[in-house]
Amino acid sequence: MFGAQARFAAEQVTAQGEGTEYERVGDEGSRITFTFCGRCGATVHYRIEAMDGMVIVPVGAFAEPGFPAPTFSVYEERMHGWVTMPADIAHMA
Repeated sequence: MFGAQARFAAEQVTAQGEGTEYERVGDEGSRITFTFCGRCGATVHYRIEAMDGMVIVPVGAFAEPGFPAPTFSVYEERMHGWVTMPADIAHMA
């Protein structure tokens, strides 16, 4: 799965309202717990077992057009052909 995401230390994140959780096992075998909005079903955030203490938020969840560009990229081989990543960022092989 390819996606644009922002990663935060858990203590920096406050979520309000009710969410529904779904858990799956990722490529590396670690569990991922997704929290969805109980009203619209959009992914609000998720946590990856192997990244304890981090909360990951899909960039599309932010309504801020000035949101910073990415600095690190993973799973680029899975992105759509029309998606481009900045050339000057770190790329995970």
